[in-house]
Amino acid sequence: MAITIKTDEEIELMRQSGHLLAKVHDELHAALRPGISTFELDEIGEKAIRALGGIPNCKDYEGFPASVCISVNDEVVHGIPSKDRILKEGDIVTFDTGLIYKGFHSDAARTWGVGKISDEAQDLIDVARDSFFEGIKKARAGHRLNEISRAVDNYVTSHGYGVVRELTGHGIGKSLHEDPIVPNYKKFWPGPKLKKGMTICVEPMITLGERYVGWLDDEWTVVTVDGKLSAHYENTIAITDGEPEILTII
Repeated sequence: MAITIKTDEEIELMRQSGHLLAKVHDELHAALRPGISTFELDEIGEKAIRALGGIPNCKDYEGFPASVCISVNDEVVHGIPSKDRILKEGDIVTFDTGLIYKGFHSDAARTWGVGKISDEAQDLIDVARDSFFEGIKKARAGHRLNEISRAVDNYVTSHGYGVVRELTGHGIGKSLHEDPIVPNYKKFWPGPKLKKGMTICVEPMITLGERYVGWLDDEWTVVTVDGKLSAHYENTIAITDGEPEILTII
């Protein structure tokens, strides 16, 4: 699949999709509390998506059974919501979800604490978020993709955390996953040159301990091998003539 360059009209539709998704994330965050199940949160997320006129793009994607990937503590991504998974004070939770609006996808992830969390957990969450913003400083037309990856990697590792390598960001548009792959770690290749009209998801996934991950028997949930916490932060962005535009923040 080749990298697609979007027209101004297509970027506007992706902007609309992204702004709707930002509202969904606000609702999910507002609902997060000790005692709620991840199944209930998924229901809230799907209801919000559909009420806004969107279609959940995670649901049934390659067989995924829910509208929101909800990952708790050592779960990195793709946690399956369950009535039996009841959140408690001190947990950290990642919502990774997206929607389709007028034919265009948006995708974003946030990690939040449940009630009062440890300083250690909060710092991990903060570094994941801040590494995204360090990365997109390089997301300018004429730069190479690996400049984003290197900036994320350098920021995370400078704080002593691990960068997951088995999962990456990606292009996005009329499909949820398009070219190019957007690694969160520096590689020994420059990657494609960034051009105005490219739309990509930059999504650092970082770990409190070792960077290594594995898959549970459900074949979806990715966890840290050492059982330590993980945090994830993602936005859909558009490359412009100047600073990148974050499409999934209002």
